[in-house]
Amino acid sequence: MRALYQEHAGPLFGYVLRLVAGDRQRAEDVVQETLIRAWKNAGQLHRATGSVRPWLVTVARRIVIDGHRSRQARPQEVDPTPLEVVPADDEIDRALWLMTLSDALGDLTPAHRDVLVETYFKGRTVNEAAEVLGVPGGTVRSRVFYALRSLKLALEERGVTS
Repeated sequence: MRALYQEHAGPLFGYVLRLVAGDRQRAEDVVQETLIRAWKNAGQLHRATGSVRPWLVTVARRIVIDGHRSRQARPQEVDPTPLEVVPADDEIDRALWLMTLSDALGDLTPAHRDVLVETYFKGRTVNEAAEVLGVPGGTVRSRVFYALRSLKLALEERGVTS
């Protein structure tokens, strides 16, 4: 078996290296697997006439093809390490905050709640909110001022501090 290795391992490695696009580690693994199969089939190889190299080349080529097919059959594994450093929003905290805010908005008068919804949540300007609500711009500004003050107190009652 040592003679088989000494005679065929070098040329076989060069052939397999070309098959695996220069990946030395993979080529070494394929050559090793090929020689193990040759060792397991030593009885058949000794009875065969001629060179053993065509058998070795065929076996190595099939090992490379099988490896390629198995990698195509299943998705490539991805290292999860980069995902561990990406901060993820905590949806529970956000949900609790929205529930608390919604509850506090419920304590406001309808007029105060409407101006906050139009200006802060819908992103409208004071003049746009005044047009939608049908009140003067100065009234919207005044209601926003008092609504924010009332909302701050309602949130403080619920344990939310700034």
